[in-house]
Amino acid sequence: MATTMSVTRAEDTTDFSSIPMQAPQLAAPEPENCPGPESEQAGKMSACAGCPNQSICSTAPKLPDPSLPAIHSRLSTIRHKILVLSGKGGVGKSTFTLLLSQLLGHLNPTSQIGLMDIDITGPSLPTMLGVQHEKIHTSSSGWSPVYVSDNLAVMSIQFMLPNQDDAIIWRGPKKNGLIKQFLRDVEWGDLDYMIIDTPPGTSDEHLSISTLLKQSGISGAIIVTTPQEVALLDVRKEIDFCRKAGIRVLGLVENMAGFVCPNCDKGSEIFRATTGGGEALAREKGIEFLGRVPLDPRIGVACDFGESVFEAYPESAAVKALEGIVGSVKRILGEE
Repeated sequence: MATTMSVTRAEDTTDFSSIPMQAPQLAAPEPENCPGPESEQAGKMSACAGCPNQSICSTAPKLPDPSLPAIHSRLSTIRHKILVLSGKGGVGKSTFTLLLSQLLGHLNPTSQIGLMDIDITGPSLPTMLGVQHEKIHTSSSGWSPVYVSDNLAVMSIQFMLPNQDDAIIWRGPKKNGLIKQFLRDVEWGDLDYMIIDTPPGTSDEHLSISTLLKQSGISGAIIVTTPQEVALLDVRKEIDFCRKAGIRVLGLVENMAGFVCPNCDKGSEIFRATTGGGEALAREKGIEFLGRVPLDPRIGVACDFGESVFEAYPESAAVKALEGIVGSVKRILGEE
């Protein structure tokens, strides 16, 4: 059916309406991918290279984004806002985001969950939820997210593409603009949890979401890794990003932590934790280790067909592990 959260930080009481929003005088018209002369990134982004206005924009006083109060108002009815980060691609972050959202709603059918996909160039959540052919509806109150069930709504750029195979070739300013619309213009309503799926790395999308949510507050971030050192290298950078951006790290999850055969229940190590894996990294960085999720090929099949693994395979070792992780997250957030 298509229709179109948090340790809260101290409220910022700045009255943005009283600040004069006078833009600097430019030497030439703004180019197509201009971040905006009032933006914090003005004059510093790749789109600014060679622009006649670059020196003007980089030295002009930066005023608060006028969208922040509207975003704060729109998200004021969301109790917990959680980022899911990885640093490394291919660790199953989007799958974990999906399962976390589904399980929060499955364990408590009265809770309301919102799922925001800001992996702009690689949206996969709609397909994993079986709603990839739905479209966004608009009304006087804004965009309506797509409802997967009575208590799970999702918003993704995938719903806006004429063809789901179309490539999205965007620079940072356009990504930033869409993320701002997802926060400001979507009618999320009253939510217990908003789970935000991010792309790998520490780039445009991460800077945008952390900046735009600064006033309304981020409950924290869950960081996903796999056991091998090659993944941990980038996850260390993601933890450093969170600390520099002032984002609380709720904990670290080790995904694909071994394979449990669904026929004989015997386990084997697919990705060897040569340097101690996620648990050792969590100890090293002083963050909570939330648990390990083993590989289960049935989860991949369920995601391909948009099915709920919790309804189809409740006995899965991965499901049991995820239930423990959700319990830990709720405890950290003060919900248990």
